[in-house]
Amino acid sequence: MEGNDRAWRRSSYSNQEGGNCVEVAADLQAEAIVPVRDSKAPHGPSLCFDADSWAAFIGELKG
Repeated sequence: MEGNDRAWRRSSYSNQEGGNCVEVAADLQAEAIVPVRDSKAPHGPSLCFDADSWAAFIGELKG
């Protein structure tokens, strides 16, 4: 999925020094797709999850 023109948001657990960071493009959530990428490879591929699976994953992380 091409995502260089999307608004990506970085995990709040990431530091400002560019360590192990995950970014999520939330602009497709209305379409029930959640793209996720490695911030160290912004031009690389992204993984796309359906919104329900992503919500379940985040729920488990918070639990």
